[in-house]
Amino acid sequence: MAQWVSVWRAAHLVGVSRRVLQQRVRGGELMLNDGLVSTESLQRLYPQARFEDSGLFEHVSQLKDEAFGRRVRERLLPSQEVLAQRLFHQSQELADLRRHLQHYHALVLELRDAIRAQAQAAPDDQALQRLAGQASTGLARVLATESVDMLDVMDDMLKVMCAQVTVRPSGHQFSVEGHATLLQAGLQAGLKLNYGCGNGTCGMCKVRVIDGEVARVMPFDYPLSEAEKAQGYTLLCAHTAASSELTVEMLEASGPKDIPAQQIVTAVRQVRELGPDTRLVHLQTPRSHRLRFLAGQSVTLGLSNGSEDDVHRTLPVASCPCDDRNLHFFVGRDAGDPFACRVFDGDLKSGMSVDLWGPVGEFVLSEGERPLVFAACDLGFGPVKSLIEHALARDEAPSMSLFWLATRADGHFMANQCRAWSAALDGFEHHLAYHSDPAAGARQLAQAMRADLFDIACDFYIAGPQDFVRVLHEELRAAGVAAEQIRSEVQ
Repeated sequence: MAQWVSVWRAAHLVGVSRRVLQQRVRGGELMLNDGLVSTESLQRLYPQARFEDSGLFEHVSQLKDEAFGRRVRERLLPSQEVLAQRLFHQSQELADLRRHLQHYHALVLELRDAIRAQAQAAPDDQALQRLAGQASTGLARVLATESVDMLDVMDDMLKVMCAQVTVRPSGHQFSVEGHATLLQAGLQAGLKLNYGCGNGTCGMCKVRVIDGEVARVMPFDYPLSEAEKAQGYTLLCAHTAASSELTVEMLEASGPKDIPAQQIVTAVRQVRELGPDTRLVHLQTPRSHRLRFLAGQSVTLGLSNGSEDDVHRTLPVASCPCDDRNLHFFVGRDAGDPFACRVFDGDLKSGMSVDLWGPVGEFVLSEGERPLVFAACDLGFGPVKSLIEHALARDEAPSMSLFWLATRADGHFMANQCRAWSAALDGFEHHLAYHSDPAAGARQLAQAMRADLFDIACDFYIAGPQDFVRVLHEELRAAGVAAEQIRSEVQ
């Protein structure tokens, strides 16, 4: 018998991304019923032989390997307490189902015996005789042994290994795996959740549990009132999902205006050379004060000189908001920039304090499921990289294209990352170009885009020097791209 599962769980079952299933839904290959997918239609699209290629089935088959089994226990499986709670809830569901089946079975037997008795009392009543035969043969078919549906088995196992969380009123969904808290899992899925400290002190991540159970995984100091506890309120940062399915009610950020200004004292974790003229500055926030920001936004960094002439520089964050403690920034060699000079002179040492203010900026991903096109010039790759990582976490865009122009020798300082994305991800392509002039290079990229993308309704994100952004924006508008489909950031 076919079951109905969410698109998120269906994608996990067959080992594809949610974006792939959504494309098949839009193409008419897969039908939805109240947002749910039939396991029968899944089997038609993905024959049983392909289930062995799914990530979940690989986990099951490879558990025989001791090293892999240890990694699964450490990274995939929840804690013993959470695992026990999920198994308990699943056992309750099975017990309820078994009790209902027993009652239905007793009722069917009672009806069958009553029909048989009436049929024996009226042997000439052909309709009654046929009804008696149908009752007997129908019951025999129900009780007959049938092969186990592998999708059902995998779905039951998936419910134990990871939980599905639905957010109301947005309808967004994400999974909770391993020892992740609800907050960590939501951020990793690209959701714009409301939170502050991340350690159970401020209460900004307070949500109401509508359906399902949660389990506390860390202590917290924020005092929930008795009324809040009675209404089901809890903290995302201190709890995980105890049941296989969880529904919570909370508000999400709709844009930059919903992200508060913050001031944090960070520490230098690492300064790494990406090229002769490019450095990666890795800052880390305190555990109790993480940076809440949207992909594509910028912050101001401050270095103290021990005098009134402190050095400040506003830079885009080049990492994903899903890791709000570890912040990456790309810095280029510039003799006229005091901040860059201190970076390239080696003044930034591991453990050194760096003040941070922010975030600022409107260069963020818009809502929607259109294909995404990113265009960057030199260090404009920083905010674009953050946007790409966030888009990958959201897993909603049907395709992504990256066009990266270099005007200096090491302008493609993370070309290996681009090649890795293209090799690992279906629907991701990249194009690397060189030109000494940003404006002429922008026209070159526009020609490369025109061949494939101008006739498709895409969202375009442009970051780089002013001439690069201006020319590419003009080319897009001249090609008929609507203004609301273009977002830009001058570096």
